Amino acid sequence: MPKHLTLELISLVNILCIHFLKCLMVQRSTAAYGPLSCHCLFLDLMLLGFFSPQYGIVLDAGSSRTTVYVYEWPAEKENDTGVVSQTFKCNVKGPGISSYESNPGALAKPFDDCLNKVKERIPVHLHKNTSVYLGATAGMRLLRLQNETAANEVLASIQNYFRAQPFEFRGAEIITGPEEGVYGWITANYLMGNFLENFHFALKYITGPFVTMGALDLGGASTQISFIPEDSQENFNSTLQVKLYGYNYNVYTHSFQCYGRDEAEKRLLALLLQKSNTSSNVDNPCYPQNYNTVLMIKYFSGSLCTQSLRPANYYPNQLVNFHGTGDPGLCQEMVSLLFNFTACRDREDCPFNGIHQPKAKGNFVAFSGFYYTINALNLSGHFSLAEFNSSMWFFCSQNWAQVSRLVFCLSYCFSANFIYYLLVYGYNFNAETWPQIHFQKEVGNSSIAWSLGYMLSLTNMIPAEGKLIQLPLKPALFAGLLVFLTAMALLCLLFLVYLLSGVQQRKHGQIGHFAW
Repeated sequence: MPKHLTLELISLVNILCIHFLKCLMVQRSTAAYGPLSCHCLFLDLMLLGFFSPQYGIVLDAGSSRTTVYVYEWPAEKENDTGVVSQTFKCNVKGPGISSYESNPGALAKPFDDCLNKVKERIPVHLHKNTSVYLGATAGMRLLRLQNETAANEVLASIQNYFRAQPFEFRGAEIITGPEEGVYGWITANYLMGNFLENFHFALKYITGPFVTMGALDLGGASTQISFIPEDSQENFNSTLQVKLYGYNYNVYTHSFQCYGRDEAEKRLLALLLQKSNTSSNVDNPCYPQNYNTVLMIKYFSGSLCTQSLRPANYYPNQLVNFHGTGDPGLCQEMVSLLFNFTACRDREDCPFNGIHQPKAKGNFVAFSGFYYTINALNLSGHFSLAEFNSSMWFFCSQNWAQVSRLVFCLSYCFSANFIYYLLVYGYNFNAETWPQIHFQKEVGNSSIAWSLGYMLSLTNMIPAEGKLIQLPLKPALFAGLLVFLTAMALLCLLFLVYLLSGVQQRKHGQIGHFAW
């Protein structure tokens, strides 16, 4: 049994034993020897709140799409941890909300399908007490930099839509890159059980803050890295202090704008056009062999991230034909040019783009775009850097007929090479530390995404201070108390079995008496 469930199980067993014994006493005092019903147990559990769930809805408004998450938790554990679970997930049809900059009124309609499904999932009488939060990420951060008025109009359209819904709308906001990184870190560690308050209470007398995992998030327009540095007291501009249950966590987090998968690929296309001898036909070594596509130049050069690569004679509607050559070596070479490795001047604490970063330490969970790319390479969980390179090289050498069955197959060769350079040369993972990265989509049925950490923070479901009274117990005494409580729970179960056997014997005795 996982160690973080020990105390919760003992507590639950004791509660059930007490209520079940009380139920049996009621039955024996009323000579109720019929089928064991114990309605009082059900009512007591109702009073305890085991059947009183609460819900929260978070919309992750990313650069490429919006995802709706529904979370549920028992009412009596509103301020506890380890109890929030994801019960529903729905991808809103269409692109991300930043794509509606020229027609913000049109973005409401696509939400209807997911919201109607959410209304069916949550009991009607709980709709008005269910909070809805919308957080927009890098796509909207870029739009705000490019056109703040348009960004505000998009958010206003969303607010008007949700005010007409039966839920309690708590607002739509554009979260910062560091917030996105920290929320993702909180989600990953929360789902892994590292913030279970009861477990912290149980072992607080033995050790200090618990070991946490680092978080690697790859979105469409930005990527985030968040972890506890080896020297947590070292001062980095991107270190934020997070206080959970009385523990201070100095979390290093940084968000690299324009280094999300979609925006990075747009930069690659703009770079290929810049280096091409012709402006109408361009070879793309990251596309599969024999693949051809025609793109308007504004598709990739119209982004704020590609502004510096925009042609001198820029015609937004100009057509460019990209021809796939499936060349892994050249693809890797071109991807490397997307990173500025010279800005740091060979400083160890500055991997790329002039950003200072402490040495990556401990285990990491890589989710979102990291996971989907790894999955496309037929890899999962932990694997060596050599295995990754071999799978990437094989995938990138295939032709269009071999990979066309995969969704988003055009981008996976590029994103695999991008991930390689980001993790190895950007974050300084090597053959020895690479296996410490676990590529994962979800824990149980809950997705690893910043949205859960966002909701937990906004609802104060992870309080800064521990709410349990801390007794001056020595480790040995506490361990003894834990053993004692476990023994008491077992004795309670044995006594329960004894009482049930007595009930059955008396029942059979009474039946025999009537038969006689």
